[in-house]
Amino acid sequence: MKVGIIGAGPAGLACALALTRDHVDVTLFEAGTGPGGLCRSFELWGMEVDLGPHRFFSMDAGVTDFWRGPLGDDFVLVDRLTRIFYKKKFFAYPIKPLDALTKLGFAESVHCAASYLAAQLLPAGVEEKTFAQWVSRRFGKRLFEIFFKSYSEKLWGISCDELDSSFAAQRIKGLSLYEAVKNALFTGKTKHKTLVEQFAYPTLGAGLPYERMAEEITRGGGRIFYNSKVLSVEPVDGGHAVEVRTSTGTERFDHVVSTMPLTDVVEGCSAFGENVKKAARKLHYRNTIIVYLLINREAIFQDNWIYVHAPFLQTGRITNFRNWSKHMLHGSKKTILAMEYWANDDDALWKSSDAELEELATREIVETGLVEPEMVEGARVVRLHRSYPVYANGYATHLQKIQNAVDELPWLTCIGRNGAFKYNNQDHSILMGMLAAENIAKNKRHPLWKINTDYDYHEGEGTLPGQESVA
Repeated sequence: MKVGIIGAGPAGLACALALTRDHVDVTLFEAGTGPGGLCRSFELWGMEVDLGPHRFFSMDAGVTDFWRGPLGDDFVLVDRLTRIFYKKKFFAYPIKPLDALTKLGFAESVHCAASYLAAQLLPAGVEEKTFAQWVSRRFGKRLFEIFFKSYSEKLWGISCDELDSSFAAQRIKGLSLYEAVKNALFTGKTKHKTLVEQFAYPTLGAGLPYERMAEEITRGGGRIFYNSKVLSVEPVDGGHAVEVRTSTGTERFDHVVSTMPLTDVVEGCSAFGENVKKAARKLHYRNTIIVYLLINREAIFQDNWIYVHAPFLQTGRITNFRNWSKHMLHGSKKTILAMEYWANDDDALWKSSDAELEELATREIVETGLVEPEMVEGARVVRLHRSYPVYANGYATHLQKIQNAVDELPWLTCIGRNGAFKYNNQDHSILMGMLAAENIAKNKRHPLWKINTDYDYHEGEGTLPGQESVA
C-alpha cells in the first residue's frame, strides 16, 4: 500500500509516523519549509520562538506517550501562569474570586453576582444556539461581557451572537462558574482541561517533537517533500487509486490522508458534487498575524501568555517566550514577545504592510503598560493563512454534508484542525493521526470526525510526562 499524506503538522506527522512504524510506504507533502505546521518553532534574534503559545496536555496516555517518544527527556513541565488584561488591569486566570472582586470593584461585582443568579433562574431546557447564550447561561451575562465577549470577537471576527454554541461546548465543555470558583478555592488536582495549571513543553520549542517525528519517518523509509503545495486530489482507475497533483509534479497512491483545508480538498476534486461544493463555500477560516517584538529587558512579566480583553486594543493575546523554557534563550538577556492579531482575507488588517503592523504592535504593547517605547529594539511579522476554522451559526449543517461525502470515498481521510474543520489542540490532532493510521493499516473503524467533540478517548484523568518542573 502507498499512502500520500498532505501536511506536516501534528496530525499529518503522527499519521505518517504510525504508518511508517507499520512498514507502510508513506509520502508526505508540505507546502511550508519544514515540519510542525502551526506548532513550528524557528530561530529569531538568536532565540527559539513558536507560532504563538502551544502547550501540551492530553487526557489520553497513549497520545502523551506518542508525543513524548521522539523527545526522550528533552522537555520540561511548565507551571502555567496566564492572566486577562481588562480595563488596564490584570486578572488571574483561572478566575480567583478575591482577585476578581478586588479589581472589578464592589458595584461591578454586585452586578456580576446578580447577573449570574438571574441566569441560574432561567427555566431548564432553554435552547442555547449561540456562544453568547451558552456562556451567559453558565456565568451570567455580565461576566460573559467582561471575560469572554471582546477576546472571542477579536479571534473569530463575528459577533458572539453569530458564533455557534458548539464551539463553547467543545472547548469549555462542563466548565461553569461554580467549577471555576471551586478550582480556585480548593487545592488538589484540577479536573477540567481548560484550568490545568501545568503542561509539558519541549526544551527547544513546540516544534521539536515534530522535527524528530519527521526525522524518524525518513529514517524508516518515508519521503517528505517540503515547499510542495498540493493543488488537487483526484480519484483514478474508477476510484481504485488517487492522484495527488502538487506544485512540483503528480504522484499516484492507494490512499490519501489530507490535513489541508477541507474546503480546498472539496473544491479541487471531481468526486464531490456541486451540493457538497456549495456547502464547502459556506465554511470559512480565520487568519493569524503574529508580530514578534524584541525587548531589551529580561524581566517584563511572568505570564506564559496574556489574554487581551481590552476592546481599545486590536491584539488578542501576548506570549512571553522567556517564560517557557530557558533552553530557548541560548543565554540571551533579552525577551521576545508575540502579539497576536486575527483577520479575514478581505480585512484591512490582513492587507496592512509589515511596517504598519510592526508600528501597531509596538504602540499597543506600550499602551498595556508592560513595556516602555525605548525598550522595543526590533519587530518581525509572520502571517498564518487559514489557521482557525470559524464556527459560525449553521456551520455544522454544511460540515455534515461534507463529512457524509468524504465518508463515501474509501481512498480519502481528512484529519487535523484544517483538514477536519475542527478547532483542535495538538493532542487532538495527534490522536486523529494515530487512529487514522490504524484505520488504514489495520482496518479499524475509528470515527475520526468525533474526536474533540463527544469522543471518549479523552475521558478520565489527564496525563503528563514525568519531569522536573521549571518553576
